Amino acid sequence: MRQLPTAVAALLLCSSLRVAAAPPPPRLLQDPSLSATRIAFAFAGEIWTVPRAGGEATRLVSGQLRNRRPVFSPDGATVAFTGTYDENEDVYVVPAAGGEPRRLTHHPGPDVAVGFTPDGKKILFVSMRATPRDLPKLFTVPVAGGPAEELPLPSGADACFSPDGKRLAYVPFPQWQAAWKKYRGGQTTPVWIADLADSKVTKVPRESSNDRRPMWVGDTLYFLSDRNGPTTLFAYDVKGGAVREVVKNPDGFDVQSASAGPGAIVFDAFGELKLLDLASGAAKTVPVTISADLPQVRAGFRKVEGEQVLHAALSPSGKRVLLEARGEVLSVPAEKGDARNLTRSPGVADRDPSWSPDGKTVAWLSDESGEYALHLRAPDGIGPVKKVDLGLPPSFFYAPRWSPDSKKVALTDKRMNLWVVDVEKGTKAKVDADLFDTPASYLDPAWSPDSRWLAYVKQLPNHLRAVFVHSLEEKRSRQVTDGRSDATSPRFDRSGKYLFLLASTDVGLAQGWLDMTSMGRPVTSSLYAVVLRKDLPSPVAPESDEEGAEAKDAKDGKDGKGPEAAKPAAAGGGKDAAKKGEAGKDEKKPPEPVTIDFDGLDQRIVALPAERANWVALEAGAEGIVFLLRAPVAYSAEDYLEFGDDNPAPLDVHRFDLKERKAEKFAEKVDGGSGAYGGQPAFVVSADGTKALYAQKKAWFLVPTEKAPKPGDGALKTEGLEVWVDPRAEWRQMYRETWRLERDFLYDPRAHGLDLAAAEKLYAPFVEGLGGREDLNALFEEMLGHLVLGHVFVNGGALPEQQKVAVGLLGADYAVAEGRYRISRILPGESWNPKLKAPLTQPGVDVKEGDFLLAVNGQELKGDDDVHRLFLGTAGKQTVLTVGPKADGSGSRRVTVVPAPSEGALRLRTWMEENRKKVDALSGGKVGYVFIPDTFAGGFTNFNRYYFSEVGKQALVLDERFNHGGDIADYIVDLLRRTPQMANTSREGEDVVEPAAAVFGPKVMLINQMSGSGGDALPWLFRKAKIGPLVGKRTWGGLVGIGGYPQLIDGGSVTAPRWGLYGTDGSWEVENVGIAPDVEVEEDPALVRQGKEPQLEKAVQLALEALAKNPPVMPKRPAYPDYGPRLPKRVP
Repeated sequence: MRQLPTAVAALLLCSSLRVAAAPPPPRLLQDPSLSATRIAFAFAGEIWTVPRAGGEATRLVSGQLRNRRPVFSPDGATVAFTGTYDENEDVYVVPAAGGEPRRLTHHPGPDVAVGFTPDGKKILFVSMRATPRDLPKLFTVPVAGGPAEELPLPSGADACFSPDGKRLAYVPFPQWQAAWKKYRGGQTTPVWIADLADSKVTKVPRESSNDRRPMWVGDTLYFLSDRNGPTTLFAYDVKGGAVREVVKNPDGFDVQSASAGPGAIVFDAFGELKLLDLASGAAKTVPVTISADLPQVRAGFRKVEGEQVLHAALSPSGKRVLLEARGEVLSVPAEKGDARNLTRSPGVADRDPSWSPDGKTVAWLSDESGEYALHLRAPDGIGPVKKVDLGLPPSFFYAPRWSPDSKKVALTDKRMNLWVVDVEKGTKAKVDADLFDTPASYLDPAWSPDSRWLAYVKQLPNHLRAVFVHSLEEKRSRQVTDGRSDATSPRFDRSGKYLFLLASTDVGLAQGWLDMTSMGRPVTSSLYAVVLRKDLPSPVAPESDEEGAEAKDAKDGKDGKGPEAAKPAAAGGGKDAAKKGEAGKDEKKPPEPVTIDFDGLDQRIVALPAERANWVALEAGAEGIVFLLRAPVAYSAEDYLEFGDDNPAPLDVHRFDLKERKAEKFAEKVDGGSGAYGGQPAFVVSADGTKALYAQKKAWFLVPTEKAPKPGDGALKTEGLEVWVDPRAEWRQMYRETWRLERDFLYDPRAHGLDLAAAEKLYAPFVEGLGGREDLNALFEEMLGHLVLGHVFVNGGALPEQQKVAVGLLGADYAVAEGRYRISRILPGESWNPKLKAPLTQPGVDVKEGDFLLAVNGQELKGDDDVHRLFLGTAGKQTVLTVGPKADGSGSRRVTVVPAPSEGALRLRTWMEENRKKVDALSGGKVGYVFIPDTFAGGFTNFNRYYFSEVGKQALVLDERFNHGGDIADYIVDLLRRTPQMANTSREGEDVVEPAAAVFGPKVMLINQMSGSGGDALPWLFRKAKIGPLVGKRTWGGLVGIGGYPQLIDGGSVTAPRWGLYGTDGSWEVENVGIAPDVEVEEDPALVRQGKEPQLEKAVQLALEALAKNPPVMPKRPAYPDYGPRLPKRVP
C-alpha cells in the first residue's frame, strides 16, 4: 500500500480508519516515594506527585529547578526533599497537598534527605559536615526545625529505620560510580543492620554484589542488588537470614531506586515507574502523564560567560576576534560595530574558528553532518557554507591553521595525525603522526611564509620532542633538531630566513608526565634560531661600530651578503609600511621562496640572547619579533595545589626583538593554556603580526604588538554577547557527541565488548523525554555504565542558574546544652599553611572549647534553632560572635571572626594529626605516621612535608586511605625503598647514615575502598617492591587514565578513559579488581563507637612486630685506622 502524504493522513483521522499515535518518549522519573494514595518523584529538577494508579502528574515543588530525592512521611502528609537553592543543597519539607517549602538545614555542604523516623517527627539525612573525607555520616533533624543530631555510626550513605526505630539498615559508604555495571572492586556496597544501642552490625549476606536502597517492611528488609545480573529488588528475612529475589529482571534496565509505602513498593525501572503489590507479589507499570510546561526546555537567548569561550582567533589585521562559545562561532569587533554569529546553529558543535590570512574566509570544525568536517564561510556570515569532508575513519579534529596563501589548512586529530587540507580541491593529505598519546603530544604545526613548508613537533622514542620540517612539494619530512634536547614551538620568521624554536637540555625526569618523579623538577629552555640557508650569516653575528660602515652595510644588504642582510626591519614596519600594505602593491607581492639547506643545518642552530628560563611556548610576530611565554622554572607545592588542568598557572609574556637582541616583558599573568588536545593557546598573534590576543582572568584583551600594553589596555567588549540556545537541540547534540567521545577516546577500541552503536540506539529515545539538564547527566551515567569501566565521569553543564549565598563556618563542633549551643571542639589550623587558617584560633580571637555561642551579629542563637542558619552570607566576612562561659549570657564577650566557606581541610588535618599522635602513643614514639591524600598535588605536598619530618623513627605507617589518585607514585615508592649505603662521621656530633633523608625500618600501608586510581597504583607498587604489608580493605579498582577531551557545548563534560594500565606480566591486574589487603580489617562500628580505630591499631601492631623481629641494621663505626706511620729520622 502506498504511503500517504502527511496532509492526506490528517484528513483520514475523521474517517473510520484510525491512525495510532506515536507513543510518548520515556521519561526519567527518578527517586519515587510512596504514600497510601500517591507517588512522589523527581523530574526536570522539580518534585511531582501522581496517584498510585497513575494519571496526570501534579507539580509539587519547582523552587530553583534543582530538586531531588522526595520522601513521604509515614502518614503521607509531608514530603521531605533535597533542594539546591542559592547553590546550597539542603533538606526541605513541604505539605504533600502543596504549599511553601521550608528549609531545615543550612550547612554549606550537601545535606541529602533519605527518610523519616518511624514516628514521622524527624528526617533522616546524609551529610559530609562532620567527616574528614569521603565517608558521609547519618543525621536526623526535627521536622519542626532545630539542631541536627548525629547517629552513632562512623559513616553511612543511605539508610532506613526499622519499624520500632531501634535499628537502622544502612549502606556504610558511597560509590564514586554507582552506574558502573558488573563492578567488583572495593566499593561494592553492602547493606548492614545496626543496633543503635551499641552500634553492633549484622551484614546482609552477599559475595561481591552492589546492594543499596534498603527498605524495612515488618521483619523483611527489601533492597536493590545486582547479584543475579541487572539490578532488581531482593528481600532479606531479618529473623531467618535468607535472601530471595522478589522481582525477576534477567535482561532489563537496572532498577535505579525504590521506596516502600503502605502495602507496596514503588521502583524506578529507568523510563517507567512500577508498583509492586506486597500481598500478591505482582508488579505493574504506573502510567504517568506530564502535560505541564517544563522551564528548562524553553529556548531563548543566553548570555555568553567568560568561561564558556573555548577558542579565540584573530582576523588578519586584528580588527575582529573570533570566539567559540556554546557551539557557535561569534565575530566580535575590536572597537567599532556589533558582534555577529557566523554559524547560527543551535544543536550543532561549531568549534575552533580560524580566519584566512587574506581575510576572505573563516574556517571552523562542525559536526553538523554527524561527524566533524571543515566548514568555510565568508566572514560576514552571509552566503553559503562550503563543507569539506575530512574522510574516514571519523575523528575529533583540532586547530585549523591557514597557510599564508590562504589555500591550505593544517590540522591535527585525536589519532595524533597531522593533515593538510587543500581548501579548493577539498582533499586531505597526511603529513605525519606522533608516537605517544601523552600531554606532550602537540604537533603544533607552523607554516613557512611561502606556504611550501610545514614545521611541527614530534615525540621520539626517548620521549623527548624534536622539530621536523615537511616539504609539501617533495612530500617528505626531515628532522631538524638532534633529539638530545626537548625542542618545541617551531615558528618561521616572516622573512623566511629563520626557524625559531625553544629547546630544553635539562627536562630530565619532568618528561615522565604520569610519574610523580616528574613533579617539582626545575626545567629551563632557551630560544634558538635555525638559519635556513647556507649563504646567510648568523642573526647574532658579532657587531662592531666602524666609521664609514654605513655604505658598506647598505651594499652588503643589497647584495644579500654580510651581517646586515640578516637583520630584520623594525617590528611591524612602522606606519609607512602599514600604509603601503593597505595600498595594495606591497601587500600583493608574493613572499620570497623559502629555501632550506639541510646539509649542515644542525650547525646553523644558534642561541638567541634571551635569558634562559622556563619558556613554554613562542609565537612569531612581525619580522624579527618573537613572543615568549614564561612559566616558573619549578612549580612549588602551593603551585600544584592552586593550579591544574581546569585552572592553568598564569604565564608572563616577553617580546624578543632580533634587531635589538633583547627581550622585554610584554604582559603579566596571562591565562595559561596550550593547544595540546585541541586547547586554546595562551597567546595569539594576527596574521600580519601587528596585534596580539590573550586573556587575563577569563577577560580578553586585544593589543598592538609593537610595545607592551598598559594594564587594562585593549579590553575586548564581550559583556553583551548572547547566543540563541535550544536546550533540546543541545541535548541531542551532546548525546551524539558523548557516544563519539567514547568511540574515539576509549583506550580499548572494542569498548570492553560493548556494541557502541547498539547502545546509542537503545538509549536515544530517552533524550526526547528529558525535562532538565541534570536528567541528561543521569542518562549519560546510566548508559555509560555498560562500558564496565572506572573513571567514566559526567559533570556540569548548563544547570539552572542560581545566585550563591555562601554560608560561613567556624571550624568547630557543637553540642546543645542548657538550651544553648556549646562549642565542644575547636579545629586547629596549621601555622605554616595559610590555607589552613582556623577562624577560632587566630590571634586575638578569645574563644575556647566549652564556651557558649550566644549570638551571631547580634542575632540570638538558641538550642532549638539550626546554628548554621545564622551564618548565611557570612563566609569570608567579618562576623561578630557573642560567646560566654554561661548559658544565661553572664560574663559574655564579643569577638570578631572571619568564618570560612568550608572546614573540610581543617577536619582532614585534624584527623591526620590525631592519627599521628595515636601512632606515636601506641608505639612509644618508635613508629612514624604519614598520610597521603592523593598522588598528585596533595600527596606530593603531604609526603614531602611529613615523611621527612619522621626521619629518625624506627618504623613507619603510611596511610593512603581516601587517596584520590593523580599520578603514579613512583617517587614515594622509590624513597620508601631506600636502604643504608654508608655513614659519615666527624669529630663532633652524631654519625649520619646515608642517604640521610630516609626511614629505614619496617613500613606498613593502610588502604581502604576510598583509595582509587593513583590510590590503587600506590599499594600495587608498594606490594611489588615488597616494602611491607597492606592493611585495611580492598581499594576502588579504577586504574585507568583520563584527560584531554573537548568540552560539551554547554560546558558539561564526559570522560572516556584514554589510557589503560596493565602489569608487567601482561594482565589487567587492578581495573575493576582493586588491590586486596594482606591483612583485612573492617572499621567495625561497635569498636569505633568505643573509641577504637581498628585499622590504624592493627597497622601499628604489625609495624612493632616487624620492628622487633627485624630491627633496621645501621652501620657500626669501625675503629679509626692506624697505619703505623713512621716519621723520617732527621740526620743531624
